[in-house]
Formats: sequence, structure tokens, C-alpha cells
Amino acid sequence: MPSKPAPALLRAMSWALQTLVIALVVMWVIDVPGMLDLGIYTEQFIAATLGGSLALVFLLFPLKREGGGLAWRLSDYACAAIAAAACWYLAIFYPALVDELVYLPPIGLAIGTALVLLILEATRRVAGPTLVIVITVLVAYALLGHLLPGAFATRPVSLGRLVVYLGIDTNAVLGTPLQVAIIVVVPFILMGQILARSGGGDFFTDLSLALMGRMRGGAAKIAVFGSALFGMVSGSAVANVAGVGSITIPLMARAGFRPALAASVEAVGSTGGQLMPPVMGAAAFLMAEYLQISYGEVMLAAITPALLYYAALFIQVDLEARRLDIAALPADQIPSLRATLKKGWHFPIPFIVLILGLTRWNLQAEYTALLAAGILLVTGMLFGYGGKRLSPRAALVAVISTGSATLDVVVITAAAGLVIGALNITGLSFGLTLQLLSASGNNLYVLLGVTAMVAVVLGMGMPTVGVYVILATLAAPALVEAGISAIQAHMFVMYFGMLSMITPPVALAAFAAANIAGTDPWKTGWLAVKTGWAAFVLPFLFALSPSLLLIGPTESVVLSVVTALGGVFFGSVAVVGFLTRPLGAASRWLFALAGLGLLVPVDMLPGAALLNIVAAGLAGLLLLREIRAGRQAVGTA
Repeated sequence: MPSKPAPALLRAMSWALQTLVIALVVMWVIDVPGMLDLGIYTEQFIAATLGGSLALVFLLFPLKREGGGLAWRLSDYACAAIAAAACWYLAIFYPALVDELVYLPPIGLAIGTALVLLILEATRRVAGPTLVIVITVLVAYALLGHLLPGAFATRPVSLGRLVVYLGIDTNAVLGTPLQVAIIVVVPFILMGQILARSGGGDFFTDLSLALMGRMRGGAAKIAVFGSALFGMVSGSAVANVAGVGSITIPLMARAGFRPALAASVEAVGSTGGQLMPPVMGAAAFLMAEYLQISYGEVMLAAITPALLYYAALFIQVDLEARRLDIAALPADQIPSLRATLKKGWHFPIPFIVLILGLTRWNLQAEYTALLAAGILLVTGMLFGYGGKRLSPRAALVAVISTGSATLDVVVITAAAGLVIGALNITGLSFGLTLQLLSASGNNLYVLLGVTAMVAVVLGMGMPTVGVYVILATLAAPALVEAGISAIQAHMFVMYFGMLSMITPPVALAAFAAANIAGTDPWKTGWLAVKTGWAAFVLPFLFALSPSLLLIGPTESVVLSVVTALGGVFFGSVAVVGFLTRPLGAASRWLFALAGLGLLVPVDMLPGAALLNIVAAGLAGLLLLREIRAGRQAVGTA
């Protein structure tokens, strides 16, 4: 008897499950049930897809990854079988079962208990223990909260009622986060998988080299531009670092950037992909659903923050290149822009379709993504890139492998459903909103600061999606009650949830980049915080002024964006400490004051316009002084 199940059997089962998951999603998006006149609940489809995904997690993320014998693998197979059976039973019998849940039938108790436990274990395997601990605390609070005094007390909830509610109710696991992940996010991940396997990653890299390679410090600018392009498809900071950073970090190091700086630039650039339109991270799709607005509206609101984020990073690497005297890349390493576009002219087509579908044709986001993925499949097979075409077999592999690429998003949003369910059944979400407002004295500035700190702390052990769901439920309503619009509040918590990727002590994107660069992770993490300084300031600005989200009178929007770009420039000069020459401490503080004064949007507070004018005057004087000093230095040399 073999010591472990045959790998061939494991491969066959995983491919079958991946195929099932993707087939279910595609059929649902193109409305095959409607074509066949089948009355299927959304919850039935979600349960069936969740069953395939959970089973895949237990097969592909074994309990004991090294040295596990047959017993360990059999436990994984057992978990996979139970997860699939529970979810598929729920999918088949949901219409009848849902009417009986109020009586807590034994089958409902069994399925609810199995799903809660298996989702917790799957979350631990995919995302680590932090989110599991948060859910466990909330479950304990739901069971024991009636014993607490005063405002912290909850109504009594039995264990049976709790597991049925969490595992089966549409306000918990089968609710909005998981529905958005499976129906909307999976098609976008499918698009990204096809793009990567059809040569899209190579095209973006070559395009970045062609556009940025001839500039001063071109190696770092390639990292910024390439990370923005690749990040808007991947939507994952760590995946972006792994995909782009393996090329750009060694390139920056060879050009003369110190390894820690190269790693921090890539980490910050990759993290920004989660907010880079047109394809942002999964949290952006959830935001659209929570706010009951189109994804196109979320995408438009994110344009200016993303522009300012990458502008700050680009300016800093340019100043660093000037300070370190790093020239452009050698000509033989730079591909021809014309040749690159000639080979990859077809890659922009799906993105054009995506943008038009979301903003002009009013198509559903998931259908638009599926349409773009179909176009990529056809162009990849007809044209390819660099002489390599997507074969029918490779195309099939790209589609099917999406089933495993979606596991983290599906599992984390299922866990987020548990969080929401626990918050709903205890009433904690409403109570905490009141407590936050009371503790902050209804002071919006205090509330924003507290929310930002909580978001960064939570994000140190959780993916952005998990942080966003918790704070969208707990903190965003308090921010809205304090006086800002819902989209400002939700964008604020999404931004700060994302920033944990570069904030020590658990800065996953920075640590991944440090591993590639072979440098100290801790040093890289703090350097990433310094490099990404603008991302810690911008959320406060657009939370206090909707003009930076392209909301409001046109003149206010244009003026705010222009002054913010100036503020980003002068703030970056202060951070780097160099313009035409090294700057002393006093000069850096003056540049920082000018930058912060320009960053304040014109409609943010009374007197903001005057502050902008004073800051612009100071900025102009500083700029003239440094230009003159630079000319004198050249003349002396």
C-alpha cells in the first residue's frame, strides 16, 4: 500500500473541481439557467461553487505539507468530501431547507456546523490564523454576550441557532461578500489568468521598458509603470511583487539602486495595483455592492487617488536616480516601442472593451469581464506575443487553472460572511457605530485617525478584503454619521486596509520584495512606508474633500487635482531630501510645508484657497532658489 494517495488521483480530482467551479461561474454569468428556464436561487449556485472551492483548498493546501503520511492526506480528503457534500446538499435542497431552518432541523444543524468549522480551517490554511481568531472571538461574544453588563450585552443566542445562521443564512456565509467574489471577481481573475498565459505580462514588461528605459533611473520607473499595469489585472500586492518584482528588482539593483530601496519601490508599486482602475482588487467590487452603485462609479472615484499615488512614487524614484546619478538603461536592453506595439497591439482591446462596457454600455461588471476574457482567448490564439501563440491546450489550462487562482478570494469572503453574520446576530455593528461616535465626541478628525489605525492593525494579519469587510460594517457607518459621504468612508477604509501590505511588523508585499532582493525585510518595510508616504496622507484628504474623488463642481475638482499634484511633488522632494542638490533639514521642512499646503483641496475647509496660494508662493520661491543653486553648481564645476 502506498504511503500517500497517488499524485495522479490528486491531480485528476483537483482538475475536475477546478473545471466545475469555472464552468458554474461562466454558466451563471451568461445566464444558462435562464436560457433553460430553470428556477435556481442565487444561494444554490453560490453553495455549489463554494463546495468545489472548499474541496480544492483541502486538496491543494494539505494539513501537513511536508512529511505527511497516508493518515494526514486521508484527513484532507475527508475534509474535502465533507465540504463538497455539505455544500452540494445545501445547493440541491436549499428551497425546501430554508423554510425549515427556523425549527433548527438536524440536517440544518449538521450542515451549518460543518460549514462554519470547515470555512475556519480553510481560512487558516489559505490566509493564516488572524481572521480565524477574529471570527472565533465574535462567535464567543455571540454566545456569551448576554452575560456582559450594560451597552456590551447582547440577546441570548443558542449554539444551534448561531451555527445555522452563520452557515446557511443569506446574511452570513451565503451573503454579499461571497456572492460578489464568485459572480463578479472570479471572471476578472479569469481574465487575468488568460492575459498572463497569452503573453500579456511580457507585453507589459516590454512596454514599460520601451517607455521608461531611456529615462534617468529607468530601471525604477519600469518597476513603477509595470507594477501599475500588471497590478490593475492581478489585484493582489504579493502576486504583483512575485510577477513583476522578479524582473524589476534585480534590474534596479544592477542599475545602482540599493537592494532595500529597490524592494521598497516594487512593494509600494505593487500594493497600488489594488486601487488602480480599470481592474482593482476584490474590495472595490464589494464596495460597489455595499453602496449599491455601479462598479464604473467606483472606478471613476479611484482614478485621482491612484494617479496621485503613482505620481508620488514616480517623482521619488526620479529624484533618487538624480541623487545617485543613475542613468538610463543601456540601449541594447531597451526594446523598440514600435516593435512592441506591433507585436502586442491586440492587448489593449479587451481593456478598451472593459472600460466601455463598465462606463458607457452599462453592462454588468462580470459579463464585461467575461467578454474581455473571451477576446483575450481569441487574440491570444490568433496572434500571441513574440511569436508565441496560445495553443488550444494552453487556453484550456488557463481557463481551468482559474479555479485554483480564485481560492483565496472565495475562502476569505466566505470567512468575511461569518464576520458579518456574527456582527448582525449580536447587533455589535450598530452598537459599535454608536460607541465610536460617542468615544470620538462626534469629531470626524478623531474618528478618521482611529479608523486608520484600526485598519492598519487589522491588516497586519488579514488580506485587504477581510479588513475592508470588517471596517465597512463597523467603522464606515460611523464615518457617514459623522458627516462624510458613503463612498468617501468606504474608499477611506479600503485604502488603509491595503496599506498594511507595506506597514511593519507584518508587511507582506514589502517582505516578499525583500526576499527577492535578498535584503533585510524589516528595513525594507520601513523604507516602503517612507516611499509610500503619500498613500498615508491621501485618504484623509479625499475623506474630507470629495473633489479628489471627482465629486463636485468641475472647477473645484480640476483645481484640487492640480494643486494635489504640486503637493505630491514638493512633498516627495522633502521625503527624498534632494532636488538639484542635497537639502538640509530646514529646507526639507519648508518643502514639506509647501507640499502639505498644496495638497489641501480647495473645498476641504474654510480658507483652503488662501492656504493653497500661500503654499504655491512658498513652493515657487523654493523652486527658484534650488534651480539657481543648481546652475551655480554646474557653473562652478
